[in-house]
Amino acid sequence: MRAIPLALASLVFVAGAASAQQAPAAPAAAAAPAAPALAAGSKVYDPQGTEIATIDSVAGGNVVVSTGTNKVTIPASSFGTSPNGPVIAATRAQLDAAAAQAAAANKAALDAQLVAGADVRGVSGVVVGKVKSRDESGVLLTTPNGDVRVPLTSFTTAANGAVIGMTAAEFEAAVAAAKS
Repeated sequence: MRAIPLALASLVFVAGAASAQQAPAAPAAAAAPAAPALAAGSKVYDPQGTEIATIDSVAGGNVVVSTGTNKVTIPASSFGTSPNGPVIAATRAQLDAAAAQAAAANKAALDAQLVAGADVRGVSGVVVGKVKSRDESGVLLTTPNGDVRVPLTSFTTAANGAVIGMTAAEFEAAVAAAKS
């Protein structure tokens, strides 16, 4: 169905160019598909019309959807429209598989970054400490205020190494509060 409007828009442009007349803007604009309405709480469907997720949030060109098992961030440009609502070219099983694969890749990257001697940064990029040791429950960081144990769930990966989910100032305040 989309090929026909696109072909017509191309024909109008070619015919207009050949006859040196200006092609009317309205047919080309009408050929563009409508942008999907992406809002928190909206249901998301696969191409077969099966409900696969619910939109949790929309921000900065990204849409966070929940399959009920996982939350997945998808570029807003990946969504189309259907009679039911927003649609993506994936099934719930494919979304859950992609989330599992991303989680495994993130864990592997974090494992590679949380090694003895590695810098750990705050969200603003400032080094907050160095990894002293690590086990399955957490990471022992050496900081200017002494050693502190931090749960593994507090870390994420970045191009320049492991990051803790707070600024250096917030981290220092948390360390000071834990020591008192």
